[in-house]
Amino acid sequence: MIAGADIPAEVSRAVTERLGPIRGFHRVGGGCIDPAVRVEFETAPPAFLKWSRKAGPSRFGVEARGLDALRERIQGGGGEPDDSPGASEGSESSGLAVPRVLGWDDGTPQAPGWLLLEWVEPGRETRPSGRLLGLGLAHLHRPLPQGSVPGWVEDGWIATLPQPNPAVTPWPTFWAQARLLPQWRRARDAGRISAEVDPEMDRLLDVLPTGLSGWEEDGLSLLHGDLWGGNVLVDRTNTPFLVDPAVYRGHREVDLAMLELFGSPGRSFDTTYREAAPLAPGYEEFRRGIYQLYPLLVHVNLFGGGYVGRTLDTLRASLAALG
Repeated sequence: MIAGADIPAEVSRAVTERLGPIRGFHRVGGGCIDPAVRVEFETAPPAFLKWSRKAGPSRFGVEARGLDALRERIQGGGGEPDDSPGASEGSESSGLAVPRVLGWDDGTPQAPGWLLLEWVEPGRETRPSGRLLGLGLAHLHRPLPQGSVPGWVEDGWIATLPQPNPAVTPWPTFWAQARLLPQWRRARDAGRISAEVDPEMDRLLDVLPTGLSGWEEDGLSLLHGDLWGGNVLVDRTNTPFLVDPAVYRGHREVDLAMLELFGSPGRSFDTTYREAAPLAPGYEEFRRGIYQLYPLLVHVNLFGGGYVGRTLDTLRASLAALG
């Protein structure tokens, strides 16, 4: 255990005001972008805390509101942000959970931002946890009311990159303008992707309405938005928890495609989800690759050229599948 004084003084004071004196903390995983710890309190249960590495505006307010929106949707509500007291409280349903937000601050020029969450005691992935994830994600992905539009009430982040959330319709236009093009242009401007490849991306954008056909049968859902395996935690009761979201309204297969990008959660998840929420024809053939292009481009922009080859392979495979 490390002394609580290692937490920035401004953060320590704010957290102490909420939950009481800090006895100490342990460093935990998941802090590759921001430092992350399990905080032990004198009189309160342990909590998860992360904070910015430097003073100034942070991403934590957006993340906290996204977590609250996911919890509200899982519990049966509309899933829109709710700043009212107790908005993040209540029991979970469908076997899927989201940590309660205990506090946050976006930071100031003099102090770093921070986010304090309910502690999830780590377990391990099992067949039961895979089934619960499948059922819970299908429940989260139930269609939003007719007339809902893609995007969100505020712009957000995916990792440390801006994620714009304009109200653009229809869905294929949103995917092109708010997801693929901003990351493609960022990669091009940084010289990570050659201008010689622009015509191939242009061709994909031209056929995007055909490539994403089938989304209309599902409508729009509330998405986690950054749903790779590391953002699903399983506790000791086999309950899966969703963390680190990049929430917006979109086609539910975006979450599935990202979950499958670096390895599927397993057959029990795949079978359970598809039984609870069958997929329209064309997911494996067309839509999965198109949806995986976005997180691949994000990886190109975050981590460099090591992901360029797979990104271009996915782009070309999508074009080939669409003829």
